[in-house]
This record gives sequence, structure tokens and C-alpha cells, in this order.
Amino acid sequence: MTTDSQQRITNNGDRRNVRGHRVTIVGAARSGIAVASLLQARDAVVFVTDHTKIDDSRRAFLTNEGIEFEEGGHTDRALEADYMVTSPGVLDSASVLTQAVEKRLPIYSEIEVAAWFCDAPIIAITGSNGKTTTTSLLGHIFRTDGKKTHVAGNIGNPFSAVVTKVDPADVVVLEVSSFQLDHIDSFHPHVSVLLNITPDHLDRYDNELGEYAKSKFRIRENQQSDDVFIYNLDDDQITSRLEAMKRSSKPVSYGFTLSDTPSAAGFIRDDALIIRTGQNKEVLMQSDELALRGRHNTGNSLAAAIAARVMEVRSEIIRSSLSRFEGVPHRLEFVREVDGIRYVNDSKATNVNSVWFALESMNQPVVLIAGGRDKGNDYESLRQLVAEKVRILVAIGESAATVAEDLGPYVDQTVMVDSMVDAVNYASLLARNGETVLLSPACASFDMFDDFEERGDVFKRLISDL
Repeated sequence: MTTDSQQRITNNGDRRNVRGHRVTIVGAARSGIAVASLLQARDAVVFVTDHTKIDDSRRAFLTNEGIEFEEGGHTDRALEADYMVTSPGVLDSASVLTQAVEKRLPIYSEIEVAAWFCDAPIIAITGSNGKTTTTSLLGHIFRTDGKKTHVAGNIGNPFSAVVTKVDPADVVVLEVSSFQLDHIDSFHPHVSVLLNITPDHLDRYDNELGEYAKSKFRIRENQQSDDVFIYNLDDDQITSRLEAMKRSSKPVSYGFTLSDTPSAAGFIRDDALIIRTGQNKEVLMQSDELALRGRHNTGNSLAAAIAARVMEVRSEIIRSSLSRFEGVPHRLEFVREVDGIRYVNDSKATNVNSVWFALESMNQPVVLIAGGRDKGNDYESLRQLVAEKVRILVAIGESAATVAEDLGPYVDQTVMVDSMVDAVNYASLLARNGETVLLSPACASFDMFDDFEERGDVFKRLISDL
């Protein structure tokens, strides 16, 4: 039987009226705690369930806020709800979610719920690679333009944690993952950006790239004719799916490309970035003026520039922002130079395609530190770039043997190690003046670290001690 609260939440206008709604939050990590707090403050009846032990500080927070919870498994109490809110890290195959589906309980993502309470325009960015950089870059552009800007989402700060501070005149820039898009319903960005689609997280999508791509495309499904969808014309997965869709006037679509394609909203001609939105076409800047190096970052910069122009940011502000942006931690982050050797932290490169982009941007011989928890990687696409750019391979973690076997034949020397300490020691010993030691793992960090941030921080600390 449909409850009164289930009937209410089918009406978009009533979504923020959650008083009395029984809501189960699945997962007590950052986004789960944030959305639990958001709903509790609006008089929903909140219950948090986690299949593992909840962190002491988060357990204390829930207790202090009077939010009921359970840990170490899911009981029937979790199903006593009008709807569920699931965290990105929770598999759809988790028993509590499959039982909710059987009971026909709505399941929402944290960004879906947070968006119910947001009156400001949302710019949402997704893609297999580059979304953190592009999200941060857009936040930098809007702030340079003097706009009160909130950067949140998959980038680390849950949308639910900031939405109460958002005024209608502000701008919200969200990094959005496929997992967050899997459980949206009314989530409606004014501007959506789809950077690329390459194999990643396929274990969550029955090893089907098509299912993963469908998830990414959900970023545009609720957009209307006055909204904008920005996409990568150079990505075959994106363009083929757009061609297969029925042509529609909603949303307005702007493509960007690294080729000289005057019909695109953003393109490259004679090493210059050219932007066209509406009837206006202008040379924005030369590519060598961009703060972020590498062809992939030229694409990210084009996407950000188009989104900024859609939001009526002046070209001089965009130009200044793109030339001065300092990048994001753990993404091709320069750490320091020691004895003529540059050390670069790219710990966020948790898939093969990210490593491809990192190597493509390198202009010096590379000592590559790679490995970790493998996600079913196919390293074939890296072999040519490794042969061209990498002199020494330092293979680390659970997948060290696989990395060494697949990429070792293409380098002068391969070393297998068990720890980041040994990786840094061997890399610094074997690197030569004028070379770059690059941590770009192509793998998840969970074999040795809590997350890619901890992995990168350990790398940087070891480099600072050299």
C-alpha cells in the first residue's frame, strides 16, 4: 500500500516537505551522515543503517543528534521506511536495497535529496576522467567572477552538507559520479557536462560498458529546453548514443572538440581555444597560456569555458581563470624537485585511462609508480605510451605482478615493491636528472590505504623527506 508520504514525494513541489517521512539512510560515510543531518533538521524520522562498524566520531554525531542507527548489518528495522537514501559506496546488490526494491520502496541518492532543497542553478559535471579537475576549475572561474560558489558532490564535500548555506543567487558546481546518478529521480542541473565515457567501475554494471554509459547519460534526463548539455564530440561512446537518441530541443546541446570543427561550441584552431555559444564566436586564448597541461586538460578547459559563458561569465574572467588555475590535489600535482628530478602525485588516477592522460602530458622521461587493487584493468592501451615515455616501472601493491607482466616488457627496468616507502626509495634511486617520478597507479588504493587521498598524502610526505 502506498503511504501518504510516498504520495507526497511524487510531487516535486512537495519534496522538501519531509516532516514525518520515515527515511532510512544506507551507509554512514560522509554523504550518509550529511543527508541524515539534513533530513533530521527538517523533522523527518531518520534511521541510519550500515553493514560495517560506524566510525566513532560519526557514531557520536548520530547519538548527539538523536538519530537512530544500526551497524554491523541490516535488520528489518531498515525496511520500515517510506523511502531510502543510499550512499555511492553501497552496491545495488546489497541485501537491504534488493529487499527495498521488492517492497517497492523508492531509493534515492544523496544528491537527489539535497537538490530538493536547492533554489540556486546547478552545474553538474560527470565523466570517467577529468570531472574533479573540471569541477574545481569551474568553481575557480565563478569565484574569480565574484559569484558566491559552492563546490560539492563526489569531489569530497557532500551536497547535503552545503545546501542549507545556498542562496538562490549563488552557483552550485557538483562533481557527480555514475553511482550518484543511478538513483536520481528529479535531479535537474541547469548545465550538465559529460566529459568522456571509458571503461571504469564495470564491476558495478555487470561488466557492461553500455550500462555504465546509460548511467552517465542520466545527468541530462530531467533537463528542459532552457537548460544546457555540454559534451565531448571526440568521444565515440557519447556521440554514438546521442545519434541514437530521438532529436529533441531539450536540452540545448553544445559539443566541444580538440579538432578544428567550426560547428562545435568549443574547438581548437592554430593552437587557440575558440568558443561559440549562440551567434557569437571568439578566440578565447592560446592553448600554451592554459595553466593545466596536456591535451585532456585542454578539453577540460574548453568544457569549463563553455559552461562559464552559458552562465554569462565574461571572457576576460574565463581567460584569467584558465591561465592561473593551480589544479587539484592528487591530480598531476607537482610535489617538489630534488636534484633535478620532478615528483608528481597523480594518486587520483585509479583507472587505466587516467594514467594514459597523465603520461600523454609528460614531456620528460618518466619513472612510473603504478599498482594497487586492480579493478579488472586492461593495460593494452597504455603500452605504446609506456614504451615512448617510461624508462623505469615501479610496480606496487596487490597488482604489482600483473602491472609488471603487462607493462614491464615496454620499459628498460621493472622493480616490484611491497610498500610506498620502498616505491619512493627505488624511484628516487633509479631516476636521473631531468626525469619525472610519477605516482599514477591505475588502480584503487584499498589494498594499502583508506583512499586515494591517503595514498597521495603518504607519497607527498615521503617526497618531502628526501
